[in-house]
Amino acid sequence: MGSVAVIMRVMPESPEVDLEQLKAALKQKVPGIQDMQVEPIGFGLKAIKFAAIINDAGGETDALEQSLSGIPGVERAEIIEVTLN
Repeated sequence: MGSVAVIMRVMPESPEVDLEQLKAALKQKVPGIQDMQVEPIGFGLKAIKFAAIINDAGGETDALEQSLSGIPGVERAEIIEVTLN
């Protein structure tokens, strides 16, 4: 197995969530983050979209989604795209 590039979107619980703190928490949880952007969703809500290189072990992407959803202030984390690295 090798590594894969994963593009994810993390939705905060509300517009009041501090995105800078959330970015820092994501960087601690996922050390392979290459690029991180804030994208407007609507009604003042903004999502964090990032690309990361992770190990391609079985179920690793599902585990990543679940672990990011457990961060305080995160409503949900979803994988947008997975490509071979």
